[in-house]
Amino acid sequence: MKQLAFLLAANVAAVAAVPSYKLVDNIAIGGEARWDYVHLDSAAHRLYVAHGKQVDVIDTQTDKVVGSVTGLNGAHGITTVGGMGYATSGDDNAVIVFDLNTLKQTASIKVGKKPDAIVYDAPVDRIVAFNGHSNSASIIDPKKNTVLGTVELAGNPEFGVVGSDGTVYFNIEDKGELNVLDVKAMKITQTISLKPCEEPTGLAMDDKGHLFSVCKNKMMMVTDLATKKVVQLANGAGPDGAVWLDGYAFSANGGDGNLTVVGDVGGKFEQVATIETAYGARTIAADPATHKLYLPTADFKPAEGKAKRQGIAGTFRVLVLEKQ
Repeated sequence: MKQLAFLLAANVAAVAAVPSYKLVDNIAIGGEARWDYVHLDSAAHRLYVAHGKQVDVIDTQTDKVVGSVTGLNGAHGITTVGGMGYATSGDDNAVIVFDLNTLKQTASIKVGKKPDAIVYDAPVDRIVAFNGHSNSASIIDPKKNTVLGTVELAGNPEFGVVGSDGTVYFNIEDKGELNVLDVKAMKITQTISLKPCEEPTGLAMDDKGHLFSVCKNKMMMVTDLATKKVVQLANGAGPDGAVWLDGYAFSANGGDGNLTVVGDVGGKFEQVATIETAYGARTIAADPATHKLYLPTADFKPAEGKAKRQGIAGTFRVLVLEKQ
């Protein structure tokens, strides 16, 4: 009985310790209400926001827009390597290379059809661009800005994360799967089913080998890479991005206008909190140095029938939530 009481107390303490986040700023950007991923370079204090035909750059010390990378056609994913940035330009079937100081384009790398997410794999010094319409991944050498090879995939790739050993993990949206990519060998080494997850998009990873995939059908799947066991948790509507911060996984639920917070409670992962954000805030970036979360969104027109709500031009902004 005493042991049970102790375990219950430990669980309550774990839930009580969940960090509280508060909206502290709205960074006004304006322009068209069309956006995708955000990428945060914590050391350089820069946030890169894929915004229609450009990438907006925000100084996270002042939360002010300091410039834009223009000339893209369908900006989706961004990553940074040294003094250079790489952004997918989906309608151009290209990865645009730009100087982080001047924000000027320096090169354009042709990849597969409709490149979307992109990651930098530091252990092997390679960039991986995931091509949504050609079901492939382009492996890029950032020193030469050339494609070293293309990995054919079994379905439509979505967001990816990089493990400490250089292994890349990413969701396959139309198959409800998690794929494991050996970037150096340029081959898929493992496929893990996420069923009953439908259309997994955002993906986060902790430091103990757990992956958090967010799904269209209001689920989050937690995959233990050591055991390959997948645990199903409830999630909000319209998620597209996920991050790991302060010992918790956060799912950005644009359809519900909130964040689902998942943590380890008594040796198993559970939903421990819900944080209000705003409708449409579906992608997310986290700054471990400042304990801030960044989520792009805009104001939306009322729904008309079964049609999707349309964003209102000029209202595009980035929400800033800070740990309290």
